[in-house]
Amino acid sequence: MPHFAGTNSVDAVIDGLQLVLHWPTPGYLALGVLIGIYFGAVPGLGGLVGMAILLPFTFGMEPASAFAFLLGMYAVTCTSDTLACVLLGVPGTAASQATVLDGYPMAQKGEASRAFGAAFTWSAIGGVVGAIVLGLSIPVVRPLILSFSAPEFLMLGVLALTMVGGLSGNSLLKGCAGATLGLLLATVGYATAGTIPRFWFEQPYLLEGIPLIPLVLGLFGLPELLSLATSNSAISRVSQAESKTGVMTGVRDAFIHWWLGLRCAAIGVYIGMLPGVGGSVVDWVAYGHAVQSTRNKENYGKGDVRGVIAPEAANNAMRGGALIPTIAFAIPGSASMAILLGAFTVHGLEPGPALLTTRLDITFSLVWTLVFANILASGLLLLWGTQISKATFVPGHLILPSVVLFVFMGGWISGNNLGDLITLVVFGVLGTVMRNAGWPRPPVALGLILGPIMENAFHLSVRIHQYTWLTRPIVLVLMALIVATVALAARRTLKQRAEPGKGPVAEDGGGKQDLRLSIPYGALLTFVFAGAIGMAMQWDHIVRYFPLVIAVPGLLLAAGALGVDLRQGLALRAARTAGTAPAKGALLAEAGPAIRFLLWIAGIVAATLLIGLMPALLGFVALYLLRWGRTSWRFAAIYTAASWLFLYVMFTLIVPVVWHRGLLMDWLGI
Repeated sequence: MPHFAGTNSVDAVIDGLQLVLHWPTPGYLALGVLIGIYFGAVPGLGGLVGMAILLPFTFGMEPASAFAFLLGMYAVTCTSDTLACVLLGVPGTAASQATVLDGYPMAQKGEASRAFGAAFTWSAIGGVVGAIVLGLSIPVVRPLILSFSAPEFLMLGVLALTMVGGLSGNSLLKGCAGATLGLLLATVGYATAGTIPRFWFEQPYLLEGIPLIPLVLGLFGLPELLSLATSNSAISRVSQAESKTGVMTGVRDAFIHWWLGLRCAAIGVYIGMLPGVGGSVVDWVAYGHAVQSTRNKENYGKGDVRGVIAPEAANNAMRGGALIPTIAFAIPGSASMAILLGAFTVHGLEPGPALLTTRLDITFSLVWTLVFANILASGLLLLWGTQISKATFVPGHLILPSVVLFVFMGGWISGNNLGDLITLVVFGVLGTVMRNAGWPRPPVALGLILGPIMENAFHLSVRIHQYTWLTRPIVLVLMALIVATVALAARRTLKQRAEPGKGPVAEDGGGKQDLRLSIPYGALLTFVFAGAIGMAMQWDHIVRYFPLVIAVPGLLLAAGALGVDLRQGLALRAARTAGTAPAKGALLAEAGPAIRFLLWIAGIVAATLLIGLMPALLGFVALYLLRWGRTSWRFAAIYTAASWLFLYVMFTLIVPVVWHRGLLMDWLGI
């Protein structure tokens, strides 16, 4: 393995710094950071889209300038994605889903500035930690990376799902059932180990599987928009005058919880080194570690600043970790790193021995780029945080139309397919039901993300090792962690039931469970798993193996959760009969405003089919402001015109998309 002496290392560090500080490299770095702030803040864009768009612009640049531009953008998308998490309750990127759990509730309590202060501080520190570890670990990291193969990746996925399921309020059964549902959804379409499509119901759209971005935006975004629309209030539930916290409060929180932040940054670096995992799991593992390793857990999911610090420290440190296998072994740690490998080739650099010996200065220029980019982005966002947080005090009806534009365009640009919008709405309805029924949403999203990785690892493990892979040392360690996670989660659940006053850990910022929704949803989920087992039994052995491994325990978990709900329902009915519990009103009457809003959202899809996507979105903006917001015609016209300008500039000039034209437009020849 290549190695280098201490003197050469010091020289390379200095040479790398000089490359980054030599003009015009600082200018390209600053430009990349500004672009990255935007790409991270807009849900559905992120570092991968930014890498793909910016790569052609690096042709002809010097290598140091090109990589400062690309990495400057890429490194900070995990910093600015906090904006969407806190302000909108929508993950800005895949690596920030866990930040929503406490970030958005903090905004609802008028503490958006505090959340920004803590998040941006640890974004900077985490990014710098990742860069330092990258610089120190290159010579010695090869054995660590190569120790993970298919069995270890499989068990790491199980551990991640178990940790997230264990954080799911007061029901471990519901959390793990949600995780198995996500894994089952990941099996839709062609099997990784066969040519037979699964669960596609004769719909060509489903042959490629369920897309992640529309699912995440639907599960997390639309339920919060519904809450905003039906409450007729601002995001913050307190007035601006009542808000006593600011950015500096969050900065102080960041340093108070410095040990938690450092641990999560270390987690981020290590997970970033694992190819194919990275941002899909790092925030959940860090969040799970925070909940399981700290005291006073009852506020997690309800606006606890530690729930913001943990994922933000980890996902920024993960960027440095992802560069390690990319630079050292030409193994991309993520899809964005695969594009970076292409950039190395374009600029005549070969990852591996060359970047560790003769071009070590370029390697350390990447380290310095990560350091400067994270500090610059976090500094800018800390300066702007107070002003940005004021958006949480604006009336919800004025914010909602613009957020709907972000959510729908985030779902559209993932595939430019009308099916993606239908997926978004379907999972928006599902997310709304789950939120109010007390069934956790995060495990579903994580299961969909990890499903293909785990299925591939499962088949490779069985083919190569038979069942001896279960005795591998790292696998045994991960199994022990899984057992410990389940035991701790079960213990916490029992303790919460014994001490009702403390209350459960909220799973995603939602309210308490409504058994009138939870019981039908549990029955539906049980039926889905049973149906999946029946369908899978008709397929070839290799195709049905993984779906059955998922669906059988999923059926048991869903049935168990349903049984618990039925028992609670009978007890509640007896209490109401005895007059010791308050009566509930009619469910449909209570759900009326929510149903009307969801019909408006579904109307966007129907209008898109008829008149095209842009007219449908602009029509929604205008009609919503006039009917729900009760604004004047003049204000609605100005708002709609500004929305058109944004859509045109952003999605026609900057990030060109193929707009759906609509049947009526085609018929009229417009």
